[in-house]
Amino acid sequence: MAADTTIAKPAQPRLRADALRNRERIVAAAREAIVEHGAGSPLDEIARRAGVGNATIYRHFTDRRELIHHVALSVMSRAADQAESALAEEPDGFSALERFVHAAADERIGALCLLLSDGIDKEHPDLIATRDRLSADVEALMGAARAGGQLRTDIGVGDLMVALNQLTRPLPGSACVNFDTFVHRHLQLFLDGLRAPARSELPGESVTLQDLQQRP
Repeated sequence: MAADTTIAKPAQPRLRADALRNRERIVAAAREAIVEHGAGSPLDEIARRAGVGNATIYRHFTDRRELIHHVALSVMSRAADQAESALAEEPDGFSALERFVHAAADERIGALCLLLSDGIDKEHPDLIATRDRLSADVEALMGAARAGGQLRTDIGVGDLMVALNQLTRPLPGSACVNFDTFVHRHLQLFLDGLRAPARSELPGESVTLQDLQQRP
């Protein structure tokens, strides 16, 4: 029998607890900064918010592109977690959808469109897998609400996510004061408009998350 010449790849070293906390703080700070100021937020500002030095950012991420990649993964993954929890714990589909929408706002999902338009590799396997998980989880929420006769039938996952992005982030660099205090009020108005029976006919067609990435 021929010898197996396959070379095993070395396992990635596990981060120390303090290094892991620093990495999580950097990603969270980048998410907040990107929501407020756009994907070009200075790394100095991100480091300041995270309470670390610039050198610590570069110990974890080779460049801005890699940092943004991990922020996008974090935003989508945490939103998917929220969708799964809501569907498992709420008494009906629309209650679960409402809970998810408000929780996703608190997770700063408004950064997502900025992140995915900033030149990162949208075909990276990790991003595809996380995007597909989020899409499936939100579709499950919406499907449960439709099955209960609570959600209008002409809304797709992409429609919901676009509205979430638009309603949960101020214009980059704007001087909008206390923007967060209005977000949940406006989200609830939007959610009320999703209830069945529909009171109007929407122009165009419903979209998926994949559609959003393919359109110019």
